[in-house]
Amino acid sequence: MSLLVVGLSHRSAPVSVLERASLSADAQLKLLQDTVAAEPATEAAVLATCNRIELYADVDKFHAGVAELSTLLAQHSGVGLEELTPYLYVHYEDRAVHHLFSVACGLDSMVVGEGQILGQIKDSLARAQDLHTAGRLLNDLFQQALRVGKRAHSETGIDRAGQSLVTFGLEQLSAGADVQQWARGKKALVIGAGSMSSLAAATLARAGVAEIVVANRTFERAERLAQILSEGDDTDVLARAVPMDSVPVELTRADVAVSCTGATGIVLTADAVAATVERRTGAPAAEFGDVPSGADAAVGVVREAAEAPVPGAGTDENCPLDLSSVPTGFSVMGEAAVAGMDAATLEQHGAWAAGGAVADRTREAGRPGAEADAELITALAATAASVGRIPERRRPEPVAEVPRPQPVLFLLDLAMPRDIDAAVHRLAGVRLVDIESLADASADAPMAADVDMVRRIVADEVAAFGAALRAAHITPTVVALRSMAADVVAGEIARLEGRLPSLDDKHRAEITQTVKRVVDKLLHAPTVRVKQLAAEPGGAGYADALRTLFDLDPETVASVSRAENSTEKNRGPA
Repeated sequence: MSLLVVGLSHRSAPVSVLERASLSADAQLKLLQDTVAAEPATEAAVLATCNRIELYADVDKFHAGVAELSTLLAQHSGVGLEELTPYLYVHYEDRAVHHLFSVACGLDSMVVGEGQILGQIKDSLARAQDLHTAGRLLNDLFQQALRVGKRAHSETGIDRAGQSLVTFGLEQLSAGADVQQWARGKKALVIGAGSMSSLAAATLARAGVAEIVVANRTFERAERLAQILSEGDDTDVLARAVPMDSVPVELTRADVAVSCTGATGIVLTADAVAATVERRTGAPAAEFGDVPSGADAAVGVVREAAEAPVPGAGTDENCPLDLSSVPTGFSVMGEAAVAGMDAATLEQHGAWAAGGAVADRTREAGRPGAEADAELITALAATAASVGRIPERRRPEPVAEVPRPQPVLFLLDLAMPRDIDAAVHRLAGVRLVDIESLADASADAPMAADVDMVRRIVADEVAAFGAALRAAHITPTVVALRSMAADVVAGEIARLEGRLPSLDDKHRAEITQTVKRVVDKLLHAPTVRVKQLAAEPGGAGYADALRTLFDLDPETVASVSRAENSTEKNRGPA
């Protein structure tokens, strides 16, 4: 069997596709069941977070496995296969192991180094164990991924390179200000009571908000989270729970709201947020980019001043320069503008700048160029002497956009699909940070030097896991070989008893033990060595060689493998 992963994430797909492809808890369970029911797969696990959906499976055929897993993802996500395929990635064997280990260390996260992914991997394994879809391979893989992730965080400073998505989101809301100073004294509304919402509530409490209101469809869960926040030893935040239908009222009291529910539709519409802003400010929430009437007048004054001709200068009409070809901000009538003119055009420009008639003093045929240039330059100098300078008139500078008003409401949307209408981005008085804007911000985040150390850890752990996997592949063959040897010993002892019926128990036991020791010593070195050789790259053929040399029954070997895999599938959550 071989490890295969098919999935999509924030690195391969836009947020709009991830939103549509997101899987509910029930859809994940059904996907697991359908995957192991499919012909190519014997094990399956789903890793679904706010920015990735990945299906891991143990398959016996690569191409058939890719086709089946891709089809299943499309069916259960509701996104057509043709539309989904361009965003899917496939990892196989060692590359699949490398991918999961990198994910566990936070290297593939939207916020590099965040540790929340470890809890999500643990939940994914527990879900597969509960449904008995994880056998020996996926149990070993996911448990080792958890160990690798913990090792990366304990042995390096990867935590300095990133933080949880919640912390990163709050940093974006505070627009570079210290989060604790920004949050101190604010009132917060947390919509949802799941793991992400609970993390957001705890992070806000530690940041120093004065009050946290938790809203959830299941009121008991909201009460439980509020109680945990109120009884926390490290904070003194006031926390209370409200039903979901109280969100519009609570939003008018809140300074910051974080939403992360499992809803498939919009929880906060743009109209609801606009109404909240209007109730708080007493004025309708204009869309960003709308210019108030007073600003219109100011912009008109600026534009009129910029377009007014410089005293003593001509208008654009009859100007010998091609104004349309001059870059914005370039000096139209100064030294930079006239430097490239020929002498005749230079004279025309001088006369035009002085406000006089433009004389058509083109070069007469047969007139020496040097003499004409000297005369024209003299004329330009006379113009400059009478005016005092060659007047400059620049093109009007671009009109500055009207500054966006300071937000009165901060919104953080960590849900996938989104909880808050994207149209809220355009509302004045609101700052919205969602998964899409977090992805854009994290693309420019600086990488810590410790990331290289984590990459080396991942590479070492992948090599070690591959060696252990290859060594484990030969274990059923070695077990079958030792079982065959034990049967041979038992048969020979039985024959001895038939030929020596008078043999007493003491001597029979001694002879039996001696024969077993001889067999064990003969098998010890070859079995140890074959495990070492099998652990090396390309060592899979040693199991076949062992079966051929000792004429082992393939069904015996297969039965050992099935027994081990059945034990792993029946294992409870770690």
